[in-house]
This record gives sequence, structure tokens and C-alpha cells, in this order.
Amino acid sequence: MTALVVGAARSGVALARHLTTHGETVRVTDRKSHEELSATLAQMPAQGVEYRLGGHDASVLDGVDVVYASPGVPWDSELLEQARARGVRVSSEIELFLRLCTGTVVGITGTNGKTTTTALTGEVLAAGPRPVIVGGNIGDTVLDRVDEITPDHWVVLELSSFQLESVENPRLHVGVLLNITPDHLDRHGTLERYAALKARAIERADYAVVNGLDPTVRDLASRASGEVVWFDRHEPKPPMPLPGRHNMENALAAAAVGRIAGLDDAAIGTAIRGFKGVAHRLELVGEWSGVRWYNDSKATNPDAGRVALSAFPGAPVVLIAGGYGGGFDLREWSADVRAHTEAVILIGASADELERQLHGHPKVLRASSLDEAVSMAANLARRGDVVLLSPAYKSFDMFKDFEDRGNRFKELVRRRFAA
Repeated sequence: MTALVVGAARSGVALARHLTTHGETVRVTDRKSHEELSATLAQMPAQGVEYRLGGHDASVLDGVDVVYASPGVPWDSELLEQARARGVRVSSEIELFLRLCTGTVVGITGTNGKTTTTALTGEVLAAGPRPVIVGGNIGDTVLDRVDEITPDHWVVLELSSFQLESVENPRLHVGVLLNITPDHLDRHGTLERYAALKARAIERADYAVVNGLDPTVRDLASRASGEVVWFDRHEPKPPMPLPGRHNMENALAAAAVGRIAGLDDAAIGTAIRGFKGVAHRLELVGEWSGVRWYNDSKATNPDAGRVALSAFPGAPVVLIAGGYGGGFDLREWSADVRAHTEAVILIGASADELERQLHGHPKVLRASSLDEAVSMAANLARRGDVVLLSPAYKSFDMFKDFEDRGNRFKELVRRRFAA
């Protein structure tokens, strides 16, 4: 059996490790060169892997029995279409995991909040008697751990639209759908297609845990074949230690999953009260001279940015925003920026467009780097203010990814104040 792994990033490493361990021959292809991938390739198995790097053509499919595509590879890419035309099955890491996993799976998706809700759901389920594994689009790949999972495990997965695209009929015990706003339309084409992919998480689930406050989710709930649970109606409402209405919705979703799992309200409430949040999502970096600094680098679209802006009622906000991407409807984001900020510092490739959108705002400034933006924010902020990095754009113009951007922000802030 020979498998082609398309994409040599984290998912590709997990696939190569798993497949070679189970006796399959693996061919890895990636458009990047060996030099560009050196750090990743060092994590690959020492034997049983052939590489076709720096580009590929249809010959990479010769002798291949199955193709596994990494999440970053478009599902309709030319190479995958060529494989299908040859009658070769096209799959993915998450599809393989779901097929092999013997645990009870909770899949969590939505445009915003899925990382926090996934981590929080893991904490809630851990309050019960069964072991819990958390993964998917958050943290480490779960395929590396599939052989240790037993029927007694809860497995909580964050599922992106890219991952759901690669699993046509995911069979989950609990599917959670938080919200739908436009995102990744450069890949999926239309909002309808994007929403349909998200709905895969609930279509065949035994329980569909959905948000009745989101009109698109309300419409998609009719696709569920299992029991529908409206998490916004969950009682009692748990105390949520993180700021923002959206985080209360995340807590309600996690509480609903806990109730399905048979946990009592006291155990659910204790787990939620003790939750510390996740990195890069309204993460408190620290407070110095009465100014709170928050890292919300995971806000990679304007709707995520709007969520963050509403999290600090009454507090003056100095916002750092901007980054890579385009094609967004910025009217609601601009209105919220005007309503909730006393100053805005723009960075990145979208800065020109955002400056036009914010014309008339009393204080819109430009910074050539994140370092400069942090210095400007420090000079502007006064006791009682919040400095918020919530870019509302992706990070690829200046950083490797949103984690790199968030880590750099935290480093700059702490170097400035914590020394």
C-alpha cells in the first residue's frame, strides 16, 4: 500500500508517522523546497518516506493507492482532481482519524469561538470520570494519539471548514455549531458553501448543539438528524470568568455538552469558573500602571474583531488592527471601532483600506511594524484603558501565522513592562 501525502506541514508529519508505523509506504509532496521545509522534515520518520518537494506534476500519483491532503490544500486543487480522475481515493488526516477513533467524539465548529469552546469543553468533560483528549485544529494532531484512545475516552475536536470539507459525512456523537459569519470565502467561494461545510458537523451527529441566537445556525439546524439542543437556552447559566458576551455563549455550549455527558450542574459550573482561557483569544498579557493589555491575534476576520471590541464595555480601548487579506465587508467593523475605541493604530497590508474606512475617527494612526505599534499604544494609553491587539485580518503579510503574531506582541509588551 502506497500513500501520497500532499503537504508537509504538521498534518503531513502526523500522517507520515502513522502510515509508516502501520506498514504503508509514504510519498510526501509539497510545493516548498527541502530547505524551506527542513524543520518539518526533521520530524518525519527516518525510513519509509519518499519526497517530491519543490513542486510536482501528475507523475507524483504513479503507483499511489490513496491520497491524503493536508488542510491547507484546496479540496478542488488540480492534483486532487487528477487523483480522482484516476480512481484514487482522496482522504485527509481528520477523516482517517475519525474512521479509526474508538472514543466518543465531540466536534466543535463555527466561525468564531471554536478554539475557546473546544478547550473549555475539554475542561468540563474532564470533571467527569472518563479520560479526555482535545485536538483537531487546536494544539497537537490527534492522529498521533489514535492508538491510545479507548472506547472510554471523550475526544473533543476543533473542526475548521477546511477539515470538514475533507470529511463528507463525519459521524460524531455531539456536533456543536457556534455561529456563521463570512470567512475563507477565497477558498470556498460563497457563504452558502461555507455554511454547508460547517453544517456537516451536525448533520449526522447524535446530538446537534446549536446557537439559536445566530440566524444562519438556526436555519442550518433543520439539517440535523439527531436530537437538537439549543445551547443558548441552557440553564443554569454558568459564571464565565472571561470577558465578553461571546464567551458566555462559548460557556453555554460547553455546559450543554457537559449535560449531554451526564455531568451535574455543580461540576460543570466549577470547571467553567476555573477556566483560564486560551492563547491568542482575548488573552490577558498583563496589567501595568492600570492599563490592561490583551492579545487577540486569533481574530483573523472582521467579525472576530467585532466580538473582541464588545468585550470591554465602559473601558477606553486603544486598538491595534490590520493585516493580510481582503474582500471583507467592513461597515459593521468600522461602526464598532468608532463606538468602542478612543484610538486605532493600523499595521499591515490592509492599513490603507482601513484608514479609508475609519475616516473621521478622531485618532487613527499608522505604524510600520508591530514593535512601533506597541510603543505608540504605550504612549497613548492611560490608567483604566485597554490596549487590544485584535487585527481582524490574517497575519501572513508580516508573520508566519496568528500564533507568531500573538507571541511577538506578548514578547514586546512584556519586554517593555515586565523587565
